[in-house]
Amino acid sequence: MEKIVEICCGSYEDAWNAFQAGAKRIELNSALHLGGLTPSLATLILTKQNTNLKVITMIRPRGAGFCYTEKEFEIMKADAEIMMKNHADGIAFGCLDKDGYIHISQTKQMIDIVKKYGGEVVFHRAFDCVKDPFQSIEQLIQLGVDRVLTSGLEDKAIQGKDVIKRLQEKYGKEIEILAGSGINASNAQDILDYTGIKQVHSSCKDWVQDPTTVCHHVSYSYASKPHESDYDIVSKILVQQILNALKKK
Repeated sequence: MEKIVEICCGSYEDAWNAFQAGAKRIELNSALHLGGLTPSLATLILTKQNTNLKVITMIRPRGAGFCYTEKEFEIMKADAEIMMKNHADGIAFGCLDKDGYIHISQTKQMIDIVKKYGGEVVFHRAFDCVKDPFQSIEQLIQLGVDRVLTSGLEDKAIQGKDVIKRLQEKYGKEIEILAGSGINASNAQDILDYTGIKQVHSSCKDWVQDPTTVCHHVSYSYASKPHESDYDIVSKILVQQILNALKKK
């Protein structure tokens, strides 16, 4: 399997930047500052119309954790159906119960929607909040999940590299392991070498100022200093750097 860099995108502009820089696959979101939420349908449509990217669409109705009410899950299923009908290549989602175990029923329903359209099923970093990663990945394999995005249950993938390595060694022939969080051109190859995986997930984040963010005594800032007037974007330069770093070996 060839090495893959998946770029985490929060907008159509992000997707365009990733495409222009040479990326082949993206995870498409909105609100990356909340960990990534479901993108707008227009974002998906424009990305598919104007690039040849493989697009894995996030389905996440809100921030915080991954234990969803019935109403929230209704929205997730409807969004998944809409995205797949409009040519998403796959769906990234994660459903847990209140005790931190895989929500089997919700996960199966989401898988059924994606597979109906021949798409790829990705269980995202909700996996990093499970009680038992080994029991959980076995359940996801049995359910038919294609890929798991994980930082090895740590804040950054480099900190969780031992867990990622164990998951790859034990389950890598049954499910794809995609490492994400804190991965960049300086550490991507080291993580691949250490863990034996072939895929990494990177935001390649940079900042752009919007001077209308903080005005008078009103602030719409979501980033801390020195970026309190900025919003995040995917940097073409950083995408190129991580792609080039993995081409060298």
